[in-house]
Amino acid sequence: MKDQSCVGIGIVGSGFLAETRARCYAKAGVAGRIVAVTSRTLEGARSYAERHAVPAAFDDLEALLALDEVDVVDLCVPNLLHRPMTEAASRAGKHVVCTKPLAAYVGQDLAADVEDAAVSSRGRREMLEVAVADAQAMVDVAEAAGVQLMYGENWVYAPSIVRAADLLQAAGGAILEMRGWEGHSGSHSAYSKVWRNTGGGALLRLAAHPIGAMLHLKREEGLERDGEPIVPVSVSAEVADLSRVAAVSSDGTELAGGWEDVENWGCAILTFSDGTRGVAYGSDNMLGGMESKLEVMGSRCHLKCNMTPNDLLRAFAPDGGVFGEEYIMEKLDSGAGWTTPIPDEDYSSGHIAMCADFLRAVSEGRPALADGRLGLEVTRVVYAAYVSAEEGSRFDL
Repeated sequence: MKDQSCVGIGIVGSGFLAETRARCYAKAGVAGRIVAVTSRTLEGARSYAERHAVPAAFDDLEALLALDEVDVVDLCVPNLLHRPMTEAASRAGKHVVCTKPLAAYVGQDLAADVEDAAVSSRGRREMLEVAVADAQAMVDVAEAAGVQLMYGENWVYAPSIVRAADLLQAAGGAILEMRGWEGHSGSHSAYSKVWRNTGGGALLRLAAHPIGAMLHLKREEGLERDGEPIVPVSVSAEVADLSRVAAVSSDGTELAGGWEDVENWGCAILTFSDGTRGVAYGSDNMLGGMESKLEVMGSRCHLKCNMTPNDLLRAFAPDGGVFGEEYIMEKLDSGAGWTTPIPDEDYSSGHIAMCADFLRAVSEGRPALADGRLGLEVTRVVYAAYVSAEEGSRFDL
């Protein structure tokens, strides 16, 4: 018999993100349990189930959706599967958690056997149209089914950003300017380097985080002050693959290389409906570990949010082997010298609070703070930025 006091979670996927979700749901402090997992292979699903004491493992989504114990489905899968799996889960009466980006252009409007180059060479305006249509369809199918579509943007839940939002409300005035970025030394996965797999490069994979946080903060500012959200009205952007700079060689850098048809650097300037600005960028050209930061300049205050690194703990080691196999922080290549071992990266990044909010939203029947409509708007802004970068001019939303 199903425990009505506990939210049953079905995990789709068994990779890095699915591992993060298992940790964070366990730490969420809300009655929720992973009751089933499905993966591309039954072996992968069973291995995940064994590691996390999950009672049911499948290699078929429909089998997971047929379980009454599953209340919410968490999609930890490649971007091209977001829409079809959201539609299937929603129609089965399950709430859905979808990681970012909510939707992406991966050639879904082209024949299945086209070359990769045909996908990445598609006009960015066509990409914008298709990606936004997919995101809108996901929002619509969830609403029609009476279930929630929750958007996995952890920055909205990061303790530093949540506290900043409180201070902004207390201070009053306006957010005039925001600067946000996420950067690291780049993915070494071949999967991330092909547009057909991901739907974009650093702008989509990394800058989507600060963009999501900025849209959220301006929306809340407008609702609090005037009862109407402040929304983005235009975007200007540039993108590049800086690994192709002549002075860079595969033997001369620790940065990831081999980007095929996606950018490893992207920057977007957002103009909001009240005339204020936000600058967001993502970069795969940053040595020294991951940086995830948001700076907010208001008319009455100035706030700096550091998700990573933060200096709650600083450590020095004369060489990289001193701390053995101890985890320091994401994307840090060596533990030598001064480092900032993060006490709980899941907490400081907002992942635990995000999972807790999703479970509460399902159990209490109220919207999550980060919902499908936020994911829809991030998709719109990111692909509008790609249009701007391709055409060399501001794109009006």
